[in-house]
Amino acid sequence: MGEGVMSEQTKVQLANDLGFGDKVADGDWSDVTTGEVGSMVREAIQRGEQAMAEEAKANGLAHQNAE
Repeated sequence: MGEGVMSEQTKVQLANDLGFGDKVADGDWSDVTTGEVGSMVREAIQRGEQAMAEEAKANGLAHQNAE
């Protein structure tokens, strides 16, 4: 995956957490499917939203997308 929004460390952690870290262990992302990349994006968004909700709660604020 190219450089950009996510650090390489974050991408590798997501791949490991989602069960295909073995494909990227050598730093080569060419065997990762578009479905796996989509799963990474969805997971990253979910984690970001969760972190924002927790931060808002800790600050006494209600995040508009928090459940």
